[in-house]
Amino acid sequence: MKYRSENIKKQCYFCTSNMRGVDYKDVLTLKRFLDPQFKIMPKKRSGLCSLHQRKLAKAVKRARIIVSLPFIVR
Repeated sequence: MKYRSENIKKQCYFCTSNMRGVDYKDVLTLKRFLDPQFKIMPKKRSGLCSLHQRKLAKAVKRARIIVSLPFIVR
């Protein structure tokens, strides 16, 4: 049985909040789109558009390199 909430498409967080880009220094915003194992959520689950999903992935990778975000959780 499909629920109605599955059929509703999510709006892109960055498009709706009029943010120009995804900042790798804004750790709280980046953590919003990571699962408990600190993996990047897929576009279908996060509700981001394609452009912002790519920018988010790049920002998370940059934040991991400068040690703002961990690569894994122990």
